[in-house]
Amino acid sequence: MNARALWWLVPSTLAVVVACAQQDTEGWRPLFDGESLSGWHGYNGASLEAWTVEDGTVKSVGTEGNYGSDMRADLVTDEEFTNFELSLEWKATEGGNSGIMYGVIEDERYDAAWKTGPEYQLVDDVGFPEPLEEWQKTAANYAMHSAATDKPLNPVGEWNASRIVVDGDHVEHWLNGVKVLEFRRWTAEWDSLKNAGKWLDAPDYGSAATGHIVIQDHGSVFWFRNVKVRELGDE
Repeated sequence: MNARALWWLVPSTLAVVVACAQQDTEGWRPLFDGESLSGWHGYNGASLEAWTVEDGTVKSVGTEGNYGSDMRADLVTDEEFTNFELSLEWKATEGGNSGIMYGVIEDERYDAAWKTGPEYQLVDDVGFPEPLEEWQKTAANYAMHSAATDKPLNPVGEWNASRIVVDGDHVEHWLNGVKVLEFRRWTAEWDSLKNAGKWLDAPDYGSAATGHIVIQDHGSVFWFRNVKVRELGDE
């Protein structure tokens, strides 16, 4: 079917059809179907009672203080990825905290995904109840690299679009169409940052070239939609 054959559709519907076809030809595919949590599970088999699907979005329902408790469940892709682009939209609530991780290892040795995979930080930069370091703010590589201070972050309650590009040791963080961070993994600088900070008690942090993609449950209410991935050729 081509666009000419769809003349009878209203313009808005036609635009969606054409856009979907374009995404297919460019290699993008959805990770979230908008209707269920199919393709996802809780980290190390944890229950997903802290997540729900609402109006075409996946929502962390918010269980304040659940971090580290039985209620907490990071949302993990069934698949693993090596080189890829991840694109999604997200919306936070006031004071919210979450993140997107990749290269995550599932193993009973680890009680949390953040101990194994780098994190694209999502947080309310303005209204978080405690002072934030630059490496704790939105689009940072959490506890490692800070994002640009002039990044185009939309206010709480509005949608933001994030993209992560992982190609070998090269990683890019994008926010609302702007590249706000670029770094390389497994370099002398990487090792220095890792050994000087939070990861002293997480020796396997960031070590895996292949792993799961994870949406973090940090007890806050967040919404995610249009979650899609495009795999890049292995080098």
